[in-house]
Amino acid sequence: MKIHRIDHVGIIVNDLPAVKAFFLDFGLEMLGEGKVEGEWVERMERIIGLPNDKEVAELQKSNGEANIELVMLRTPDGDANIELVKFHSPLDENGIQRSVTNTQGIQHIAFAVEDIEALVTKLTKKGAGLIGDIYNYENVYKLCYIRGPEGIILELAEEIK
Repeated sequence: MKIHRIDHVGIIVNDLPAVKAFFLDFGLEMLGEGKVEGEWVERMERIIGLPNDKEVAELQKSNGEANIELVMLRTPDGDANIELVKFHSPLDENGIQRSVTNTQGIQHIAFAVEDIEALVTKLTKKGAGLIGDIYNYENVYKLCYIRGPEGIILELAEEIK
């Protein structure tokens, strides 16, 4: 028994189009998108351990709506995937919890990048926020944290050559 690799990182979002646009602007590539409908809704709810709200599911089925929409993105080198998921039901009662970078739990996704300054400029023009500064770490890396839509934090690292 062995682990091969991380397959993907899943991010639950409310505004799927905005978060998708952010990651596409960032430079990820689209692998696909779709809706979880019909029998798959119940299967997904069983897999991820969410209660199946039969009344809501039936209403959505009659309206042709899906409980879950998803977008799969990948890095240009194909080594990492990010899955964006929008749940229409059941809804998260707590909403977005804007955390700081030292909050316990998973807080950011780190990316190795080129031309960190240009990337930060591009993303901040589109509404992302630089959390601290772009920092030169011992002339080995330029590092920074940037916050995108819905509080998603990315760490950017550019190797200094």
